[in-house]
Amino acid sequence: MTTEAGRPVRVEILARSDCQCRGMARIVVERVIDELDISAAVTVVEITSQAEAKKRGFLGSPTVRVNGLDVEPGTNGFKEVTLGDRVYRGDRGLQGWPDARWIRAALVVAQAAAPDSGGEGGASPRSSTTSP
Repeated sequence: MTTEAGRPVRVEILARSDCQCRGMARIVVERVIDELDISAAVTVVEITSQAEAKKRGFLGSPTVRVNGLDVEPGTNGFKEVTLGDRVYRGDRGLQGWPDARWIRAALVVAQAAAPDSGGEGGASPRSSTTSP
């Protein structure tokens, strides 16, 4: 899956450095990418200030975006930002990371929107990451 001319789908995990759920969010993202066998560039973006949170539309730590869109349904366009912890409401109750189904759906939508995706997963690289 590529977004344009062979470029991988862009996945961002925005989080504070002290966020306890940052690692789990990354694990869930990587598992879904592996399950779908797609080409994705995963970047961890450290949010360090309220000004940066406002600039990036940060809804709390961790926030996961695919091609710039939040993976949680119904949250795109929210204006309130916070440096606090983010809580997600999934089928199993409250948790500190997004549901794998939301990440999967966001990646599938990104694939469908790709100009030349052809509906096939990319061969390599399946995932690349920056920053722990």
